[in-house]
Amino acid sequence: MTTPTDRDDSRPPESRTAVPQTRPGTVDPRLLEVLVCPVTKGPLDYDAEAGELISRAAKLVYPIREGIPIMLPEEARPLAD
Repeated sequence: MTTPTDRDDSRPPESRTAVPQTRPGTVDPRLLEVLVCPVTKGPLDYDAEAGELISRAAKLVYPIREGIPIMLPEEARPLAD
């Protein structure tokens, strides 16, 4: 089913998303605003260069793979002091 706005939009269907596209390997800044450490429920620091989210309270570092934060404690590595 198409709507009037679908017919007026000249972009290809795969590029019509509610979430803006980001460069490969980057994380949507809006997502970073709402993510918290699953262990402590505390804030995370984003290390864009390393592609990781850091929970200083839990002393854990969560990986980001293909732009997707992996927020599983068993996938995190210990934070080096």
